[in-house]
Amino acid sequence: MTTKNDHILIIGGGTAGWLSAAILAKSLNSKLQEGVQVTLVESPDIPILGVGEGTWPNLRATLRKIGVNETDFIRECDATFKQGAEFVNWTNTPTENEQSSYYHPLSTVSHSSYDFNLAPYWLMQDKDSRKPYDRAVASQARLCDAGKAPKQIVMAEYSAAQEYAYHLNANKFAHFLKQHCINKLGVKFVSANVTNIVLDDNEFILSVETDHVSKSSISADFFIDCSGAKGLIIKQTYNIDWHDISDILFNDTALAVQVPYKDNQQAINTHTVATAQTSGWIWDIGLQERRGVGHVYSSKYIDESQAKQQLIDYIGDDYSDELSIRKIKLNHGYHKKFWHKNSVAIGMSAGFVEPLEASAIYLFDAAANMIAAQFPRTRAQMPYVEDKFNQHFTMRMERTVEFIKLHYCISQRQDSQYWRDNCDVKSIPNHLLDRLSYWQTKPPTKYDFDNAWEPFNLDSYLYVLYGMNFNTDISDNKAAYSDSVKANEMFERIDLASGLLIGKLPEQRELINQVLQHGFNKI
Repeated sequence: MTTKNDHILIIGGGTAGWLSAAILAKSLNSKLQEGVQVTLVESPDIPILGVGEGTWPNLRATLRKIGVNETDFIRECDATFKQGAEFVNWTNTPTENEQSSYYHPLSTVSHSSYDFNLAPYWLMQDKDSRKPYDRAVASQARLCDAGKAPKQIVMAEYSAAQEYAYHLNANKFAHFLKQHCINKLGVKFVSANVTNIVLDDNEFILSVETDHVSKSSISADFFIDCSGAKGLIIKQTYNIDWHDISDILFNDTALAVQVPYKDNQQAINTHTVATAQTSGWIWDIGLQERRGVGHVYSSKYIDESQAKQQLIDYIGDDYSDELSIRKIKLNHGYHKKFWHKNSVAIGMSAGFVEPLEASAIYLFDAAANMIAAQFPRTRAQMPYVEDKFNQHFTMRMERTVEFIKLHYCISQRQDSQYWRDNCDVKSIPNHLLDRLSYWQTKPPTKYDFDNAWEPFNLDSYLYVLYGMNFNTDISDNKAAYSDSVKANEMFERIDLASGLLIGKLPEQRELINQVLQHGFNKI
């Protein structure tokens, strides 16, 4: 007899749970009787963490796919437009008179290094007169400097002049998805605490027991663990081994605070700001009515009172004693398997990597989409998909860790033991070390990225490497770069496009006000 998979039960809500529910319900036609049914059970006693406020452009595609109106989303989730991240004081030790800064923008509209790599031609330019790499090869860094939004109000929802993602209120986003799932996608919802996981003789999950009065037992065919750090299935039931990465990424604590604007017309950054500190870094994310600010740091190198003071100093005149600072412990690492038997972990139950590049929601989204695309309708199909999923997401986690580490290990800061230890080769993954060694004489190309699903692509690496003044000496190979006429024409076109875009696009606050008042045209 073939065991069919007709019902998915998701344990845990929050962004990971409700985003997974939305993607699966839409992809597997949960509203139809012959589709795969999706149920989500969420504890009424566990608050949403509400820190992951940055996203990637893939969320736009997902929101559109699941039938979300962009105007509604922006209005109800305090969302703003994100065009990238600015990294302040990562390159060099700041002084009273000088700070360093570079952007990792989201857009490659002006040029894609996969089609024509401008990096070697930029490297051959005079170091003292050339534009910074991020401003030379694309327009978006200059748009961020000017506070410009990535689109105009007359553009249809989800369309853009420049690539963009969002900053959002994570609590409101989870609630928004919840309502959309229940009202539009056919997801069943149970408010209850899961008290027990019931296994069969082969250790497949049969059902979960809850404290709900009428739904004390919920049976399903497939289970998704979105229970956060508790890991009710992957950790508490199956005890899947944990891969600790605290020897690579040192930060183990965050202090988070919400900072209101002084008035409702205050300018809103169109990018995340990540400012390096002596033993960590501070994020700064602008929403419609407030900023989300937080200090991610390592308690090995700085105590809580010092970390708090650095956060207060950063906030400056906008800080008051009335603001509530939350302390959050960070456990860096991930399980060595994510899919086991008839269950898979998504979100913090699967693993955690610090939010420097806002990878959390991206990984939730990617996991749910892969499950939806390859969902095994029979038990017999499951081993193949399980193996592919585990391989795939182990690779994604490894590459995410490497890319985050890149920001630290090529820094020229030596002002604290924290930075010196981050540059120690013993803390750098071998795969990244090999890449960095090769890139000392050859700039990265598309052939360095042999997996199409690496979370961070060639352009991302180029922005960070050359934003942080990584030294690639191509003097012995200049003859290989013979398209200087084409390259110079592209540099000039990017300059021209940048000026035109700055002149035409509205400021972030102006566009948000227009969205709140009028909304975008539907596609």
